[in-house]
Amino acid sequence: MLHEIDRYVHLNSWMHRWRPRPKLVGLGTLIFAFAMVEDLRLVPAMLGVTAVLYTIATLPLSFLLHQLRYPGFFILGVVLLLPLVSGETILWQWGPIALHSEGVSAMVLIVCRFFSILTLGLIILGTSPFSATIKAMRSLGLPHVLADMMLLSYRYLFEFAQMLTTMQQAMKLRGFKAPSRLALRELMSHLRRLASLMGTLLIRSYEQSLRSYQAMGLRGYGAAAPHSPGQSPPSSLWNGSALIVMLMVSAGFVLSDFL
Repeated sequence: MLHEIDRYVHLNSWMHRWRPRPKLVGLGTLIFAFAMVEDLRLVPAMLGVTAVLYTIATLPLSFLLHQLRYPGFFILGVVLLLPLVSGETILWQWGPIALHSEGVSAMVLIVCRFFSILTLGLIILGTSPFSATIKAMRSLGLPHVLADMMLLSYRYLFEFAQMLTTMQQAMKLRGFKAPSRLALRELMSHLRRLASLMGTLLIRSYEQSLRSYQAMGLRGYGAAAPHSPGQSPPSSLWNGSALIVMLMVSAGFVLSDFL
């Protein structure tokens, strides 16, 4: 099965040639700088930097839109009420419903920061193999237990998704379908079947994780102290220069926000 996040790691852009460790440090620092932005005037610059970096990465726009779909729905559901409940300056009012200027500004700032941060995260994960990114995190001090958990979660996430698809197909072959009417009795029956499906998936996931841990234990996992990550190869001029540029851009955003 083709892993979604590793689909475009074979491309040959400047961002793909950037070593995982300095790329993680540079873009990670920029992510923290974006998270600290509070001035709405910095939003166009933040979006511009994000667009330039994504263009340099040569990742397709469809990849970004596909990955932003569900997180985007979530963040919109959270912030859409801000203009109605936050602030004192009224821009528009219809009866008891009022649109506040401060709420609109907060909504725009949150959405733009969310978009920029998530896009940079996709650049990090989409331009280097996931194992190389985890190895870079280990070299930067990530505990080996957390690194193993991330690798195993990524490894089995796709298997659980395939398991869920198989279970849904089996239910459809046995005559299960969504209720055509919104009758309370049919709706409750539908929800009970979905709850049984999720419970079965949870039990199977737990059993799979237990078997995986037992298999790793039989192969000596945890019996000896983990090896410390080896030294990374020396960085080239391009890797060092790109890291310095990212750190300078990050510092510029942080300083501009305080001025």
